Amino acid sequence: MSENSDERTFPWAPATGVGSLPGGDAREAARTATGSFEDFPFLAELPARGPGADMIGRTAGMLVELYAHVEPSGWRISDRPGRDTRRAHSWLGEDLDALEEFTQGYQGALKVQAVGPWTLAAALELRGGEAALSDAGACRDLAGSLAEGLRLHLADVRKRVPGARVVLQLDEPSLTAVLLGRIRSASGYRTHRAVDRQVVESALRDVIAVHDGPVVVHSCAPGVPFGLLRRAGAAGVSFDFSLLTERDEEPIGEAVEAGTKLFAGVVPSTETGSGAASGALSDPGGSVMGVRTLWRRLGLNPGTLAESVVVTPACGLAGASPAYARKALAHCARAARSLADNPE
Repeated sequence: MSENSDERTFPWAPATGVGSLPGGDAREAARTATGSFEDFPFLAELPARGPGADMIGRTAGMLVELYAHVEPSGWRISDRPGRDTRRAHSWLGEDLDALEEFTQGYQGALKVQAVGPWTLAAALELRGGEAALSDAGACRDLAGSLAEGLRLHLADVRKRVPGARVVLQLDEPSLTAVLLGRIRSASGYRTHRAVDRQVVESALRDVIAVHDGPVVVHSCAPGVPFGLLRRAGAAGVSFDFSLLTERDEEPIGEAVEAGTKLFAGVVPSTETGSGAASGALSDPGGSVMGVRTLWRRLGLNPGTLAESVVVTPACGLAGASPAYARKALAHCARAARSLADNPE
């Protein structure tokens, strides 16, 4: 979180969504995102509409003085804005219009999402077809362009919803693979070299610094680098709870003691969810049982659970049915109440 903001007075709420929802109706998505979480709504993403509405395309459309278009292999950096950039702008504008409509007079936390610099560098291709991740200079340019684009986007959100205390979520599902050198080259025959942790941390810190409110970093991949994200200035870390291992416990304990908010993805993101997060949506208490157990193992005070944890789905809900997505979001709110009422 920026030095200019005070996390102690921030109106954190007990539950929210991750970002994506099924379907293509912006007003219906905004109705769901605001109606499910009256005290922590989010700007919905609707990737089913096609290129430009997906997470990479939406964020590529936010870049300043950098542009991208769709190739058969994915999004590629362009010399000038084209149809794909205009489409991304149009859909984001439609989503913001819908959010504005359903947040008239709203005061409180509001979450918006964008892809972080390292997942963007792993996904965007340079003109020759290789990932931007392969070029250190391109990574720096991309992070700088993203920071400026986010500054403009956040200003627009604050203008549209003046009572909101905006939370920025950076989606970084590829971050661990970047750190471990597991991002495959265009040919698929090799992987890109691991990026130095200090370089990764520095770029994240620069992007996080553009927001004078809390920044949450989300990854639904295994091996989330909790310590690195905390040092980079993330006020919260969002993750799939079912993917945690014993190796994650000490970094999580340190993060909690340092005041980092845990966005615990405990509700399956599709009807066929599996792992520790799965379970009937009829049992809110059961959904957060693993969080209570983790707290006991870490020796943390159960009384701090409700103030340290925000309950979310395990990941975005774009792959779910609309009916299941609505049920999952409502279940997050109920599970959060269960955690607050019965921390032990």
